[in-house]
Amino acid sequence: MKGRVLIAAGSDSGGGAGIQADIKAVTALGGFAMTAITALTAQNTEGVHGIHEVDPGFVRRQMQVVLQDLGADAVKTGMLHRRAVVEAVADALAADAPGVPLVVDPVMVAKGGARLLDEDTVAVLQERLLPLASLLTPNAPEAEVLAGMKVADAESQAVAARRLLALGPAAVLVKGGHLPGPVVRDCLADAGGIHWFEDVRLDTRSTHGTGCTMASAIATGLGQGLDLAAAVRRARIYVQRAIATAPGFGRGHGPLNHGHTVRPMDGAA
Repeated sequence: MKGRVLIAAGSDSGGGAGIQADIKAVTALGGFAMTAITALTAQNTEGVHGIHEVDPGFVRRQMQVVLQDLGADAVKTGMLHRRAVVEAVADALAADAPGVPLVVDPVMVAKGGARLLDEDTVAVLQERLLPLASLLTPNAPEAEVLAGMKVADAESQAVAARRLLALGPAAVLVKGGHLPGPVVRDCLADAGGIHWFEDVRLDTRSTHGTGCTMASAIATGLGQGLDLAAAVRRARIYVQRAIATAPGFGRGHGPLNHGHTVRPMDGAA
């Protein structure tokens, strides 16, 4: 086991996304997952049916006690649904995790297109958290909100990635899963320029939690000492296989097979 990854995100009672997906991904890739839960959701493959908020001070306390005792080799953030929660997370990182690689998954837009964050929360996310980020991982709708432009193809993906890089993160990965076409292209922008990753699109409804899973898989790689490109490359392979071998559970957007790396019978008598 290598790579301590602290995740600040919401809980998904259906187990496909959020903290549950994060823990599974980190564990499946050989890391050690720790959590600060920002909200509880009543959720399944068909959608979110209720949210119970966690006090921002307690979010910070969860992070503080973990970082001061166990430490972290990487941090990943997911659902930070209120301004006060973003501020609490940023304060905790500044106080107890300076210099630790941070992957920010800006959970801002629901799968159906609804905005999950108000403008005030988006503004503080940009001001407080993005300058701390080693990597920002928006999908196309989230990149549109953050960059203030339409993202409809590879060309606009690259433009948005450059705009977001100017907001302060060390790197930006604008994911292309929401864009049309038989090939899924992800655009990575950093100080070295633009880099592309692509795979053939899988025709499936088992896509719940792909963003959470991807960001946590990348954070695990960074926490294990991989460089950014290698961490992204391994995470994409992991997610692709998790989608391809998904169990098909639920009536809506089903969960991935996070445990495809695990061989439970290996070494059995």
